Amino acid sequence: MDFEFTQQPAYTLVKVTLESGESIQAEPEAMVSMSDDVAIATSKSNDGILSSAKSMLGGESLVANTFTAEGGRGEVTLAPPTPGDVHHHEMDDGTLYAVDGSYLASSPEVKIESEFGGLKSMLSGVGVTPLALRGSGHVFVEAFGGLETVELAEGERYTIDNDHVVAWEGTTDFDARRIGGLKSTLLSGEGVVMDFTGPGKVWYQTRGMDAFTSAIAADIASGGRDDNDDGVGVEDLF
Repeated sequence: MDFEFTQQPAYTLVKVTLESGESIQAEPEAMVSMSDDVAIATSKSNDGILSSAKSMLGGESLVANTFTAEGGRGEVTLAPPTPGDVHHHEMDDGTLYAVDGSYLASSPEVKIESEFGGLKSMLSGVGVTPLALRGSGHVFVEAFGGLETVELAEGERYTIDNDHVVAWEGTTDFDARRIGGLKSTLLSGEGVVMDFTGPGKVWYQTRGMDAFTSAIAADIASGGRDDNDDGVGVEDLF
């Protein structure tokens, strides 16, 4: 399997070249295009092992699309649903954790499981449930916005807002917690953070979906402009 990134970093597209018989597994709706000699099959990923946090709580397994080159070399292109970058991680009999929603695609040999983000996190009411990707092969994780990498030394600690965390290596210890009281959480807009302790690498995205959707909702609720603005507002578009 070969791959290349185009349109980086804002609108990254992953072009995957498959030799005859090779496959790649991707989240639903990730496929942008594919050549005629690529077949697609939809099934429960890893025989139903892969579950997102939301679907796990609802008792449903996440389905995945598997693309296989048949009769010759084929190409499939993949992209995230939001503007942003994609990170490739080469698995070598190790573990990579990815937050719910950041998984884009992987080699079929990579085993993917639901993982409780530390029972202390679940029991404290934070409810962070990452995906654990284990084994050997290619893994692609997506970001909303740009991607930043933090490399932690042994015992070094780093804190990231939950809405910005993308993935982290299995050698890195992690936990999730709420910050501040209810009043400070509501006023500051900060609520849940994840603490990472090295050694290992952590990846985070420069934009948060929750903050973005809140800004859009607030703009729509206000009519898209203030009372003193003579420009075009959202209501003028309809």
